[in-house]
Amino acid sequence: MIIDFRFEGMYVVVVGGGLEGYRKTLSFLDAGSRVLVVGRAFLSGIKKLHRMKKIDLLKEDVKEGEAFINNLSPKPDLLVAATNDRDINIQLAKHAKVAGCMVYVVDNPSVSDFIFPALAKIGDVRIAISTNGKSPAMARVLRQRIETMITKEDLLQIKLQNYARMILKQRVLDQKVRKKALYKILNDDSIKRLLKEGRFDEAQGIAMKILEYFWINDESYKGPSEVTN
Repeated sequence: MIIDFRFEGMYVVVVGGGLEGYRKTLSFLDAGSRVLVVGRAFLSGIKKLHRMKKIDLLKEDVKEGEAFINNLSPKPDLLVAATNDRDINIQLAKHAKVAGCMVYVVDNPSVSDFIFPALAKIGDVRIAISTNGKSPAMARVLRQRIETMITKEDLLQIKLQNYARMILKQRVLDQKVRKKALYKILNDDSIKRLLKEGRFDEAQGIAMKILEYFWINDESYKGPSEVTN
């Protein structure tokens, strides 16, 4: 089961200034988290993020997990153990859990509170791919395949659906009616054709006419020909 946690505004401590620490830092920044990266040395990308004032840095060679966790103030919502020492990562996870933190260990999914799926990102689309920790390499391959499947037409349809939803929420109280209107727009052949051609404004105009029928509760509307002809 894949669950999309909301990390916006949460305090995340990443222990490890190498490549894995950098990758996870980028992920949590993208999610809107506040991030502190701890390590004895830092990848150039991590240093750049610090210079841009996007993250905080703490230069420390963590050699004992319990002492490090006890000295953290405030305690993070999530601790990411991303050092190159497997034993230290396990120590960090154990004592962070005792302190009430969520835990993610880059080299040990079995002690983590969740699995980090490969994430395909195309426009506003986010698709998580997980092999349940069995093959991160294959998860990346599948992510790349999925990214090629999402078209510009799909992204424009998302934009149009969001536009229609905002209008419907303001004018139509019945959720079932709103849902029916959105599916009319989603399945309208004229709109599909216009979006495929990149003609968003024209597709939006047809969508508005479809919405108007629902505002007056005209359930006799059958298809795009009544709107476009």
